[in-house]
Amino acid sequence: MAPTLTQVAERAGVSLSTASRAFSAPDRIGADTLARIIAAADEIGYSAASGRTFDVRRAASTVAVVVPDIGHTVFASFVKSAQAQGWHRRQTVVLTDTDGSADREREVIGELQSRVDALVVCAPRLPAEDIVQLAGDTPLVLVNRLSDQCDCVVADSEDGIRQAVDYLVALGHSHIAYVQGSPQSWSNSRRVEAIQKFGAERDIEIEILGWQQETLAGGHAAAASVIATGASAVMTHNDPMAIGVMNGVRSMGFSVPGDLSVIGIDDSPLAELAHPALTSISVPMGRAGLVSSDLVFQRAAEPDSEPRVVHLPTQLVVRASSGPSRDRTGRLRKDES
Repeated sequence: MAPTLTQVAERAGVSLSTASRAFSAPDRIGADTLARIIAAADEIGYSAASGRTFDVRRAASTVAVVVPDIGHTVFASFVKSAQAQGWHRRQTVVLTDTDGSADREREVIGELQSRVDALVVCAPRLPAEDIVQLAGDTPLVLVNRLSDQCDCVVADSEDGIRQAVDYLVALGHSHIAYVQGSPQSWSNSRRVEAIQKFGAERDIEIEILGWQQETLAGGHAAAASVIATGASAVMTHNDPMAIGVMNGVRSMGFSVPGDLSVIGIDDSPLAELAHPALTSISVPMGRAGLVSSDLVFQRAAEPDSEPRVVHLPTQLVVRASSGPSRDRTGRLRKDES
């Protein structure tokens, strides 16, 4: 006996009328409910006379995910989550690594936009308006970049930086350095603005250092400049740079956190493996991968809806690479004696 629509409704946990609308008027129900009904129909082998629902599913069947560096654990986490959620949504995910190049990003998006059903561009180097223009009519999700012309997923790194600045101030730090990442990184410019803003509000000195590669080597190269500032604490654009700074200052005979407190951003798996373990601002890139996949599906189901912006929270994770400032440590030791 062939499966019935009633069985689909029972399996999906919806009313018979809702299950019916999924096959006759899918644009009239929510994307999550639609996905649940489709999955239930697939599981029991139900085939409707109308194919409209499955047209909706095919509208985002192949999704291109564009990242600047798949070798970075943060982007690997993003891709893994996007692929997992894509499998759940019956999407095929195609991955492209631009090696942090704006020119390659432009070429890749231009080539892919006519070959896939949707584009997810994570931490892009190009301006948002350029990406929107390159994508054309292909549904687009930007991650860690804002635009009013497409769906976006943005981590609230400013609040994480506020937490880090307040933490360092509480430990007696009044001079903080910041090592920048790529000049093409939108996240970098926002982080610079945030640390300058919070430093000014708390009347502490903030020293912005020049751009470096977002790697261990880039951080190591910045270490001498960090020490030269006289800052008692440093924040870096990402975790690999922070670990590079720690390696560099130790090679010059300084200790972490005795002479210099170090804070990274991303809270990648490297943070816990570093020595000392790295204090870092957790940015939920795994969650961003899941949300971006959901936005692609929702856009396919509701193509005329207003662009959505999803903000994801960040959180300071304190570990051994940060501690009281040199001055405060000296005062505490004097008091104890």
